[in-house]
Amino acid sequence: MNLLQALILGIVQGATEFLPISSSGHLVLVPWLLGWDFEPKAAFVFDVLVQWGTIVAVIAYFWRDLYALARAWLLGLFKREPFADPQAKLAWLLLLATLPAALLGILLKSTVESTFDQPLTVSLFLLGTAALLYFAERGSRPFKTMQVVTWIDSLWIGLAQSLALFPGISRSGATIAGGLFRGLERAEAARFSFLLSVPAMLGAGVIALTDLFNSATIAEQVAPLLVGFVAASVTGFVAIHWLLRYLQRRRLYVFSIYCVVIAMGGIALYALRS
Repeated sequence: MNLLQALILGIVQGATEFLPISSSGHLVLVPWLLGWDFEPKAAFVFDVLVQWGTIVAVIAYFWRDLYALARAWLLGLFKREPFADPQAKLAWLLLLATLPAALLGILLKSTVESTFDQPLTVSLFLLGTAALLYFAERGSRPFKTMQVVTWIDSLWIGLAQSLALFPGISRSGATIAGGLFRGLERAEAARFSFLLSVPAMLGAGVIALTDLFNSATIAEQVAPLLVGFVAASVTGFVAIHWLLRYLQRRRLYVFSIYCVVIAMGGIALYALRS
């Protein structure tokens, strides 16, 4: 992977990680569309580690929230009252929501990696994202804020996040949809999704780091990773700001339609190339 390719893919990652259209799916389809041929394991490591650039964007955007959550969580442990403070309770709920994807990610690691070089499968999963967004909007009655989220809500959102282990299923789309199904308001569901992305992507990145350090071409991958990291950080910050404002007044249907269009284009192109 050269630096221009890394820059383009970093921008794609940052722009699509938080918009509910599947960053992992785009990171498979864009190189395939442009005829870029990457070794599957190296591509998987790049995709996951460049997600850390979007973690920087989340931390930069929500640093006050994250500081308050961490402080309340630690004070709750120190005082032996872990759920007394609403912020501490929310921190525990975010950790609970992380568990399903973490456990399944470890169990299904090789299966998930194998899908990162299957554009047809990714296109079909994009249709799944479109369906999630559509039915979440059709079937939800938003009325909750994050302050009244229960452990059942959190576990439900975490199970939805585990679907996004596979490229084409949007992590933000699945978690926002999960929040909507549990009655969270759109902007609140997005906020929960963004905060949840920090432990989720950190965990995935740690696993990918082990693959990177065991790679024989580690020296060649460092520069593209850095370029992709910076590009993803900047575009991710912009995407978070835009989506939170968008969801205050508008629905998710446009993203559902977008996923259908991209998926059908991918399926058609796959048929032509076959």
